[in-house]
Amino acid sequence: MSVLKRQNVRWITVFGLGYWKPASGTWGSLPPVALAAGLIAAGLGPAEHPLVYNAALALVVLVFSLACIWQGDRAEAMFLRKDPGQAVADETAGQALVLLALPAAAVASPGLAAFSLALAFFAFRALDILKPFPARQLQRVPGGWGILLDDLFAGAYAWLGLQIAARFMLG
Repeated sequence: MSVLKRQNVRWITVFGLGYWKPASGTWGSLPPVALAAGLIAAGLGPAEHPLVYNAALALVVLVFSLACIWQGDRAEAMFLRKDPGQAVADETAGQALVLLALPAAAVASPGLAAFSLALAFFAFRALDILKPFPARQLQRVPGGWGILLDDLFAGAYAWLGLQIAARFMLG
């Protein structure tokens, strides 16, 4: 095995989810949704314990953003392409961003919580694929920053949409 293949890319592949097919980015987006669902089910959601809920998701954004920055160059060298599909830590960070600061109305019942989490997931995936301005242009940034920034912008757009939906349609 070459030196590049021995280098550690487990964080940027989100512990191997980046190798799952089809649509590795979709698989990489699922852990924050599962975490949010677990926190809500455990009574640690944004209505009951907003500090715990938001701290957990902010930590996911931070850790997987750092993984992109730290292992981005290594992943691009290992997989021989810019922003390789196996690098899904950017999707994990972007999806976690969408789920931050959910209003209590968005999780007022199990049905609303499921709807809000599904809306967050599909909004992020759609915007990550469509890459509205300036997300597409940010992919040109070299290394891990280029891997990460487009997904953070897609996450910010999806976050805004979810906030509007949750505050004006549900509450």
